[in-house]
Amino acid sequence: MTEYTDHHAPEGLRTRGTILVVPGRGETRATYTRLGKRLAADAYRVRVVDAPTPDEDDPAGFGALLAAAAEDAVTGADGVVRPLVLVGADRGAVAVAALLGRDGVPPAAQPDAVVLAGLPGSGATAVGDWEEELDVRTACPAHRGALTGDTGIRRGALDEAVPEALLSAAYGSDVGVPVLLLAGDADPLADHGALVRTAKSLPHARLSVVRGAHHDVLNDMQHRSVAAEIVTFLETVRNELVPVVTVESSTW
Repeated sequence: MTEYTDHHAPEGLRTRGTILVVPGRGETRATYTRLGKRLAADAYRVRVVDAPTPDEDDPAGFGALLAAAAEDAVTGADGVVRPLVLVGADRGAVAVAALLGRDGVPPAAQPDAVVLAGLPGSGATAVGDWEEELDVRTACPAHRGALTGDTGIRRGALDEAVPEALLSAAYGSDVGVPVLLLAGDADPLADHGALVRTAKSLPHARLSVVRGAHHDVLNDMQHRSVAAEIVTFLETVRNELVPVVTVESSTW
C-alpha cells in the first residue's frame, strides 16, 4: 500500500485539480509540506507519495513502480478531480519521465501534465558532508532547518548516482502531455544544455530557470515564485494551454 500525505483545498472551494508529488533522493514526504500547503491553498488537492527506488538499471521497471504507486494513491482518493498533474523532484522527476515513457500505464495514473523539477544530469556526484549537501540543495534557512531536523532524511543520498539508463529514458522520453521543466541556475547537479535540448524536442514543454536557486528548486529561497509558476502552469493546462494572463505592455 502506498504511503502518502494529503493537503486539501480550503473548505467551501471547488477543487481545481489533483497534484501528485514524487520526492527525490533522500527526501521524505515532510520535505514537501510547505509546497503542498501552498498549492492546496489555491484549491488544488495535493498528495505527496513516497518516492520509488529502482532495484536495477531498468527504466521500464522504475516507471512500473511509480505507476503502481500513483494508481494506488490516486484511486485511494475520493473523487479525483482532473487535471491530474505529476510533480517530480530530482530522481522523482526521473521516475515521472520514466513512467511517461512506458506503455500500459493504468488510466487512473495517466497524468494530464507533468512538472519535472531539479532533473539531475548524468555522471556521478560528490556533494561532501551534510553541510556541503545542504549548500547543494538550498540556501533557504527554513528549508535547511527542516531537512536537518527531519530524522527520515537520508543524508548523503545525493552521492547516489542516478543510473544512466534511467536518465537516458528521462531525457529521451516521448512525453505527449504538457511539461513544465524547473531548474535553478545555481544547481550544480543540473545539465542545463540537456534541459534546453529536451524542452525544444517536446511538443508542449516550457523550461523555467529560477535565478539563484539550487538543486531543491521547489523549496529554495524562491519557493513562492516557483509555486506561482506551477500554479500558472496548472491554470494554463486547465485552459487548454492558452495563457490566462498575457503582458501587452511593460516598461520593466
